[in-house]
Amino acid sequence: MLATKHQNIIDNAVKANHERAFYAQYPEHPKAYGEEAHAKGVQSYQQLLGKPFKSLLQTNETGWSGEEVSPYTREVLGITYPEFAVNDLVKKATAAGKSWEKLPVAERAGVLTETLEKIKDYFFDIANATMHTTGQSFMMSFQASGPHANDRALEAIATGYQEMLRYPPTVSWEKPMGKASIKLYKTFRAIPKGVGVVVGCSTFPVWNTLPGVYANLITGNPVIVKPHPRAILPIAIVVSVIQQTLQDNGFDPNICQLAPDSSKNLITKELCENPAVKLIDYTGGSSFGGYIESLPGKTVFTEKAGVNSVILDSVKDLDPVIQNLAFSVSLYSGQMCTAPQNFFVPEHGIKTEKGEISFNEVVQHFRDAVAGLTKHPKMGAGTLGAIQNDETLERAREARQLGGKVILEGTPVENEEFSNARVFAPTIIEVTSADNNVYEKELFGPIVLIIKTKDTDHSIQLAKQMAVNLGAITCGAYTTDKSIKEKIIDEMNSVFTPVSLNLTGLIWVNQHAAFSDFHVTGGNPAGNASFTNQEFIVKRFVWVGNRELAE
Repeated sequence: MLATKHQNIIDNAVKANHERAFYAQYPEHPKAYGEEAHAKGVQSYQQLLGKPFKSLLQTNETGWSGEEVSPYTREVLGITYPEFAVNDLVKKATAAGKSWEKLPVAERAGVLTETLEKIKDYFFDIANATMHTTGQSFMMSFQASGPHANDRALEAIATGYQEMLRYPPTVSWEKPMGKASIKLYKTFRAIPKGVGVVVGCSTFPVWNTLPGVYANLITGNPVIVKPHPRAILPIAIVVSVIQQTLQDNGFDPNICQLAPDSSKNLITKELCENPAVKLIDYTGGSSFGGYIESLPGKTVFTEKAGVNSVILDSVKDLDPVIQNLAFSVSLYSGQMCTAPQNFFVPEHGIKTEKGEISFNEVVQHFRDAVAGLTKHPKMGAGTLGAIQNDETLERAREARQLGGKVILEGTPVENEEFSNARVFAPTIIEVTSADNNVYEKELFGPIVLIIKTKDTDHSIQLAKQMAVNLGAITCGAYTTDKSIKEKIIDEMNSVFTPVSLNLTGLIWVNQHAAFSDFHVTGGNPAGNASFTNQEFIVKRFVWVGNRELAE
């Protein structure tokens, strides 16, 4: 039995969820998976190009389409995917879900952990697919779509496993009534809500998708994955492996289906509005996210846009701080939902152990660090990755027109391996606190704003205001003053924004670790859900108690 086979993995994951210490079931370093794995992954990816993707165990396609373009080669991948009628997808999910929900949660957990163990064999295929659809560097593609995504999926399995075992399935209940007593036989059942839809994004098509997929599956709900039309391949590989593993173990592969579409024939609204769809997970822009949240009769989990802030007050040594922040804004060209955008710096500058550093000096240090990193022949292109789409590239090119003072002009960066890669260094713009028309919005991509404030209290006020009005997933802060540290934490936490303090070295505000960090809090406009707290799981099923008079 798979439940027995993987019980140790599940138990360790449950333990890790409680302890919140470092834990990784799937190592993040490529070498952990064998010397030949990388080359085989490249070969497997290349063999998929220019052909129909036929690994899905789904039938009755209505047509084929594909529009993915590599941000590195600017060439069309030429892969087509089967399209399906929404009613057919929902009908098959509903039918498949009937047997899946009857399976005890321990057995579901075993089956789902088996799927992760099989996905592990495809990490390099998925990494290359991610690289050439999202523009992430190879290393980020490997880590985010491979081991990190698997760990997030396991985190959801472990949380669901524990929550669905919270109460005993049966109990003999007796109430003393003097000389007599009332005896009841009670059963407690966790009833899944129904068909789930997970709507993916173009920048993190696996990492952002798997938590919702596995949260649905562990709680007994069948799931339909609706990928972004420009980033289908990575999650298509994952779903095909899940389906094959389900079938190999005697389960209906339609428990997890892929629903590809094209920009000319989008099906997301039709899918989400279907009456049988009860659960929706969504990652993407705030406007469409608001529509998803407004749908009646649905339980919805969203991660939308936000504006992430960095508050600079005082530091021990400015250089490691600036180096850390330069890497944070350059990593994947600011296309991470956790990337910092607004940097709040007091007009009088910041304190260091070596004395005061003026505002202009802080700005210049930051400018030089970003320019030095992005123009570095070995570091620049690899850190920046590539811009996922032309819309983001155009926004970056036009950034100087936003207003304010351009401190560093964004420019194309050469990638030696891919001469046609869509690479663009960050633009840094200095504005004042009065320029709220510039900084009170998300500027997705390689655009950074440095905002001059009266003092740190003013910086905190503005960062808090951003989180309240626009949402925030992260907040970075630098201070050597204990009272200011506590104030930043209290003020930002009051608007449900986590704070990363005084980060230097090889840890950045962009990073969230499975089994320890909650990704998005669900408490501000950046999203209404969190990877992976209890609410992310328990809203997907309903506890129902039945009673029978005992003889």
